[in-house]
Amino acid sequence: MQLAGESFLNDAHLIDRARRGDEAAWEELVREHQAAIFRLAYLMLASASDAEDTAQEAFIRAVRGLKDFDETRPLRPWLLSIVANLARNRRRSIGRYLQAITRAGRAEPEPVTFLGERSGQHWEAQTLWQAVRRLPRIDQEIIYLRYFLDLSESETAGALHVAPGTVKSRHHRAMSRLRAIVDTEFPALREEREA
Repeated sequence: MQLAGESFLNDAHLIDRARRGDEAAWEELVREHQAAIFRLAYLMLASASDAEDTAQEAFIRAVRGLKDFDETRPLRPWLLSIVANLARNRRRSIGRYLQAITRAGRAEPEPVTFLGERSGQHWEAQTLWQAVRRLPRIDQEIIYLRYFLDLSESETAGALHVAPGTVKSRHHRAMSRLRAIVDTEFPALREEREA
């Protein structure tokens, strides 16, 4: 397992090589970050094919913008900010007529489907994701970055292009809203955690 400092130094070395046209260095950077990029796109878009397209487009934009990237900063938040922006744009581009259908679909959470008993990590993860998806988009993004991608406060700030203090206040607000949603709409999730 690489430590954060080792990862940063490795990224800086690979970025330098990729800027000089070393395709193997760029491929290594893609391999290192593709899981997090895809995961964020999937969390925001809830479609594997849309997430795959968005992740691919994010890497295309990143390789084109690599010459302007500030290598004194970590690469992952920069990449995540690209994919978050692309995912937001993709959601907006669906069209006005689909917005009504989307709102209607979000009005009632999708039923939790499970095989066997209502226990286990899969059920809990799926239910928690449904609860998070009931939040406003800005709250979802904070939770996805902090918990689903395990980014630090400063990395989250970099990915969202906001101050760390803003991340802290948005995080607090998002968690308060999430608790309220769990308490009112997903009480079985709370009961599962208390058991």
